Amino acid sequence: MSLVLFALPGSEATGAAIGSILGISPAPLEERRFEDGEHKIRPLESVRGADVYLLQSLHRDEKRSPDEKLVQLLMLLGAVRDASAARVTVIAPYLCYSRKDARTQARDPVSSRYVAQLLEALGCDRILTLEVHNPAAYQNAFRIPAEHIEGTRLLGDALLDMAPVAEAVVVSPDPGGVKRAEHLRAYLSRRLGSPVTSAFMEKHRSGGVVSGERLVGDVTGKTALIIDDLVSSGTSLSRVAAACSAAGATRILAAATHALFSNEADEVLAAMPVEALLVTDTVALGLLSPQARTKVRVIPAAFLLADAIRALHTNTSLSALS
Repeated sequence: MSLVLFALPGSEATGAAIGSILGISPAPLEERRFEDGEHKIRPLESVRGADVYLLQSLHRDEKRSPDEKLVQLLMLLGAVRDASAARVTVIAPYLCYSRKDARTQARDPVSSRYVAQLLEALGCDRILTLEVHNPAAYQNAFRIPAEHIEGTRLLGDALLDMAPVAEAVVVSPDPGGVKRAEHLRAYLSRRLGSPVTSAFMEKHRSGGVVSGERLVGDVTGKTALIIDDLVSSGTSLSRVAAACSAAGATRILAAATHALFSNEADEVLAAMPVEALLVTDTVALGLLSPQARTKVRVIPAAFLLADAIRALHTNTSLSALS
């Protein structure tokens, strides 16, 4: 079964990088926009009997909202399915609405489940994404195979390249991220051949207000490596970075898989007491000013995504990729 890769608008650069690694060229698409705001998207290459991969990171960029990207993805998914593709896999490095995975107030939507139902209704056979906020909720939302890859390997290798972290402590910004921090701690310990310790920050949220000042764990005289799934305004990372600095950490590095920088991020990043913030390129940095980018180090995800597509195409395990 031949492998066909489509990179939807906004994901062309990542698609080209993945295609180069796999030794293929992303298949061409036709996109047309109409005066009323609607659009059409269709494959310009036969997909009959093919193993098709649709690449689209579902975040806001300078041209499209997550909603528009999601609708485009659904339309192409339906068109490819109607064109007799043998199997269709969605590769969504960043999956929109995945943070809203439970009802926290009366009559709340469970948005992650609704997105799953839309993809399934249009004939998606399988989905793969990177570092969702709650992997268990993500996997339970789908009735098709829902593959999940952590950013541990990408970010861990980049942290090792930046700093000698033998005297390091991996820090979670909140108790909910302890498992993610533990995965990174274990990965670094294996790579270094020596133990790395961990810590976490107390965090409470009520009415949109975050509180909690206690840092649990010892960072004194160590390199603090703060890890999270995503960064938006940067306030959570800034809060724990300040606590690590006050507790006597000698160096502070932060890392997050997805860089969903909001308008407030420029000011927060400038004041954040971190040597560097490592992020992957699953989300474009178009909303971040050049001045704020000086602290940001971008780690390409194309090699990881290419390895994942190769594994899925050959029906081999993804477990070694995280």
